[in-house]
Amino acid sequence: MAGIDVGGGHGKRSANHEIPLIPFIDFLLCLVMFLLVTAVWSHMARIEADARVPGPPKDTEQDKIDKDKELHVEMRGDRKFQLVWKEGSTVVNTIDVPRKPVEVGSDVTFPDLAKKIDEEWKSQGAHRSAADKKFDRAVLHVDNSADFGSVIAVLDAIYAPTREFGPTAEKVPAFQVTFASD
Repeated sequence: MAGIDVGGGHGKRSANHEIPLIPFIDFLLCLVMFLLVTAVWSHMARIEADARVPGPPKDTEQDKIDKDKELHVEMRGDRKFQLVWKEGSTVVNTIDVPRKPVEVGSDVTFPDLAKKIDEEWKSQGAHRSAADKKFDRAVLHVDNSADFGSVIAVLDAIYAPTREFGPTAEKVPAFQVTFASD
């Protein structure tokens, strides 16, 4: 055992104490291992996000030729949503949807927006076949002042349209969503 001599000892208790170093070193090693493991797990729980909006760059010439339509959902102001279908930088169609939030318990939903997005996907969506491995893309434009509950409600509305996918015809959301913050 190791000891520390602090000198003195004029009171009733002795100022010299023995410190058990082996258990203390074991404790420190356990603490270091715990910190290393949690550092790795916190890295694995991250969501990858970058500023490449509306997605990664097109690599092949065929991708540059095939310009799929994208649905841009603009959530600006408090009065309406704007649905804009774009093909590249060309605006194909614009639809205004009044913003009518419906409270379900403590959550907010936008059923009118979900219904309109579903109708628009059924009429203009490009990837509907179960064998098609690509998905239609939706870009959500939000203000920095938008509250979190409303953003989640709009995401739920965008994910409302579903399609069959794969050999088992599993129902999956029809859109892949990308964020664009202004």
